[in-house]
Amino acid sequence: MSEIAKLSQKEIEDLSKVSMNLRKDILTMIHGAKSGHPGGALSIVDILIVLYSKCLKHDPKWNKSPNWENRDRFILAKGHASAALYAVLAEVGYFKKEELKTFRALHSRLQGHPSYGLLPGIEVSTGSLGQGLSMACGVALGLRLDKKDSQVFTILGDGETQEGQVWEAAMTAAHYKLNNLTAIIDRNCLQIDGSTECVMSIGDISKKWAAFGWQVLEIYGHDYEEIYEALQKSRLIGKQTNSPVVIVANTVKGKGVSFMENNASWHGKAPNDEEYNIAIEELRG
Repeated sequence: MSEIAKLSQKEIEDLSKVSMNLRKDILTMIHGAKSGHPGGALSIVDILIVLYSKCLKHDPKWNKSPNWENRDRFILAKGHASAALYAVLAEVGYFKKEELKTFRALHSRLQGHPSYGLLPGIEVSTGSLGQGLSMACGVALGLRLDKKDSQVFTILGDGETQEGQVWEAAMTAAHYKLNNLTAIIDRNCLQIDGSTECVMSIGDISKKWAAFGWQVLEIYGHDYEEIYEALQKSRLIGKQTNSPVVIVANTVKGKGVSFMENNASWHGKAPNDEEYNIAIEELRG
């Protein structure tokens, strides 16, 4: 395996500061809209910022980039966590942060679920759980046919893997040896109705993906070094084994806000004024 790059201490500190600000952006968006999904957005934001700032081949000047067709693709299968993706896209320059204030507003480009054609950086419309991995397989197959050396990344919720279509797509990816596909499971162990294990037990999710023919990496999804290493490895392992790769990211739902952490009730509701102010104060440290 080729040498894996490491993050410097300064890079880790910078990522920590950016992630804290992104969490504030997410809560501000959801509070302003009086609707949204804070828990699952806060659990994936560390992964997203490492992906977009350190690993993904992309260009915020998408409509002027000569290399746009050679970009990597990202698909947010758990589209209800769109606030996290929008916050990161604004952070890396796809649109002005001022537009975050329009989250979920009528005619806004920042709809509750990502909508293709409205906003640069959105590859496909997502949010109907279970379908994102199938779309990622299609994109990966298309890139292969076009002989593009691009990687497809997708983030799924762990509750989402209770959908049968996810496993049809998992079989498809293994069957067609989609070595340009990396799936990331947001393993926060909670969904809208409570614990994933109570609603519909997922069991040993790493063994399940391995049984379907995927190479499996398991990390703590809030450790920047582990995230960075796994994202790099996923490209290399895929090519070496001619297999798709899944990163099982153990995360904390509502990460960063004490009363939201590991609390399923924050899956899909907005904080009121008092809760918002408390959360922002916590994030200010």
